[in-house]
Amino acid sequence: MRETETEAGAETGAGSGADSVPTGKRPLGVGMVGYAFMGAAHSQGWRTVGRVFDLPVRPVLSAVCGRDGGAVRAAADRLGWAAAETDWRALIARDDVDLVDICTPGDSHAEIALAALEAGKHVLCEKPLANTVEEAEAMAEAAERARARGQVAMVGFNYRRVPALALARRMVAEGRLGALRHVRLTYLQDWLVDASFPLTWRLRKDRAGSGALGDLGAHIVDLAQYLVGEPVAGVSALTETFVRERPLLEGASSGLAAEGGGRLGTVTVDDAAVFTARFPSGALASFEATRFAAGRKNALRLELNGSEGSLAFDLERLNELSFHDHTEPAASSGFRRILVTEPDHPYVDAWWPPGHGLGYEHTFVHQARDLLHAIATGARPEPSFADGLSVQRVLAAVEESAAKNSVYTLIPA
Repeated sequence: MRETETEAGAETGAGSGADSVPTGKRPLGVGMVGYAFMGAAHSQGWRTVGRVFDLPVRPVLSAVCGRDGGAVRAAADRLGWAAAETDWRALIARDDVDLVDICTPGDSHAEIALAALEAGKHVLCEKPLANTVEEAEAMAEAAERARARGQVAMVGFNYRRVPALALARRMVAEGRLGALRHVRLTYLQDWLVDASFPLTWRLRKDRAGSGALGDLGAHIVDLAQYLVGEPVAGVSALTETFVRERPLLEGASSGLAAEGGGRLGTVTVDDAAVFTARFPSGALASFEATRFAAGRKNALRLELNGSEGSLAFDLERLNELSFHDHTEPAASSGFRRILVTEPDHPYVDAWWPPGHGLGYEHTFVHQARDLLHAIATGARPEPSFADGLSVQRVLAAVEESAAKNSVYTLIPA
């Protein structure tokens, strides 16, 4: 892991804001497409990153884009963007936009990203990279061609930027767990338990690609491959749609909130996915992603078991990592809590004194920091579009396996 990418913290500690960084630093104009839940989170990252980290370039929030003129202008004022556009093509064409940040539903990722790369822009694209393997392949190929021209393309798997998970990756890479045997991940939410919740875009295959699998499963597949340092080799899967019809959406949705009317529409994605997997090294993995776990709001949990130790993480306690060193004497060994707030932990030296925790929003600040360093140095960003394609291939194999009654399905290299 390069220090300029995902594992390192700030280079020199707290700095000044993006709009007050010394003028000697080259400005880099950011244009964002989409301004809802993820757009707000990305905006927080772009607004904050220059106030915390010493950056090689100065990010400028040039323009945000959305289809509703009044709403996008209001979002620009609220989120800190200098201008608003209603056509993403116009945003890409702007001379003051050097990087295009894509925060739209998955059905538009490929078209926007390919156009932005062709126009010579850097690209940040939210996960999952695309709705199909074919789209993801085209995006990864375009990103590789653009890299030869000095452009950077990265996927927004923000949980890699949780300091505790970056520390977990470091510990695995250092061999602290020995040979990995088990990789266990779950991502549980409950916002679809109510059968009267309306048919938003996340429940339509033509817009979202898949349901809990792509929305939540993509995160834990990426985390598994990131932590293990290997791609998933094959899967055996089950998926289910528990509520097959829902009220049609009335008006706009906001984040995970929406209102429905009287007429019903068909849900065309999965509500839950459960699958086992194998890594090339022989480690076995299990994954569960659902939006039907009553009482679970955003419960991402994982555990890695190796020949010499174990690591466990819970997003609801995101400043903590549980570690068991199996080489210690049995009489005194056991899981111990690592409070990931020390200055030599990933990213943390830019923030607060030890013991003062970070939150969900900080992952987007760290994401912006890593992307800006990759742009400035020419390093391959992590996760790259190739990493996003790797996740997309796993998602496709899960759907194929589930459609074939859980038959074990190999992942193409």
